[in-house]
Amino acid sequence: MASPVRVWLNRTYAENVLFMDQLRRNPADRAVEIHATHGDPDSPVLAAADTAELEPEGLSPAGYVEYALDQCARRAIDVFVPRLHQSALVAHRAEFEAAGTVLLAPPPEAVAVFRDKVIAYEAVRAIGVPVPPWWRVRTAEELVLAVEELEAGGHRACFKPASGAGGVGFRTVTRDPFSLAHLNGFPSPSVPLPLVVEALRAAEEPVDWLVMPRLEQPEVSVDCLTGPDDRVRLAVGRTKNGRRRGFTLHEQWLAPARRIAEAFGLHHLSNVQFRMFGDRPVLMDVNTRPAGGLHQLALCGLNVPWAAVRLALGDDPGELEPPFLGQDYAVVSGPRPLRPVSAPHRHADLPAVATRAAAAARAPWQAPASSAPVGLT
Repeated sequence: MASPVRVWLNRTYAENVLFMDQLRRNPADRAVEIHATHGDPDSPVLAAADTAELEPEGLSPAGYVEYALDQCARRAIDVFVPRLHQSALVAHRAEFEAAGTVLLAPPPEAVAVFRDKVIAYEAVRAIGVPVPPWWRVRTAEELVLAVEELEAGGHRACFKPASGAGGVGFRTVTRDPFSLAHLNGFPSPSVPLPLVVEALRAAEEPVDWLVMPRLEQPEVSVDCLTGPDDRVRLAVGRTKNGRRRGFTLHEQWLAPARRIAEAFGLHHLSNVQFRMFGDRPVLMDVNTRPAGGLHQLALCGLNVPWAAVRLALGDDPGELEPPFLGQDYAVVSGPRPLRPVSAPHRHADLPAVATRAAAAARAPWQAPASSAPVGLT
């Protein structure tokens, strides 16, 4: 009987409890043991894992690498799916492999290209994939010039951090004055330009933003599975148009996603996002990690997380095609169990000096007693 495959997910999105479910329900009926770590004790991925620990806070990227190597050795991890500090971790791939752990992530060169959206847009444009116009801005004056140029072309301006993920920091610029209209109903991503300019001029440090036109729907996220030979095994598009979601195999989306994955060596799981600029698709973003919505491809008869683990372990699944395209759907939230709440344990009779000495003796990646393993074994 084959031994269980041990998979570790570090500080990942809550939605990846569904990624974990698919690993366990793999078509080979192979036992999978999942280890999870997170900084939030109420993350549902901790409750869903077979073993789980709280991550220590405040580690530098180098310190986190040492922490991760220790986790892999202690937990006998076969496949590590890194999200936090991905770029630092992939630079030490050989050390993880020496410990018997495969990193389910692209090589460091590929991760570096897509950490910075300006570098990414320049690199992708060089291989013939269309990108939207963009301006890199650091000051209020640069922002105003970029917005005015976009508006002169009939476009609505938006901005987001040049480095970032998940839509954090995305805002659309409006010329409407701030009024009760901005306070009624749900919060809006639209912000008046004068308020942004005022905030930039009052800031102590420059920002690093990408200003570009507001792209139109549909938004299409192409999930790719690529081997170490740079050959794409799977490419399926997930469409989003308002509430309605669906799937596509149209080459106007898949062909540029494959070109990006193969040209830059986006090994294992990646996600390439497009939107419309005028009448053509343009690149919006590239994620060098599994997308949070990857599990939705189960509606097309695919278990992509398991195929990725197989590929990482050297068991090539070959070319994967969805046996069918699922019907359109909407995403709704649902309950997931959390760990029982437990108060941190404190030794009241332990002298403060002894406590500090014990802390100093710990390795830099080891968590304090209150962040010890949460015991989901």
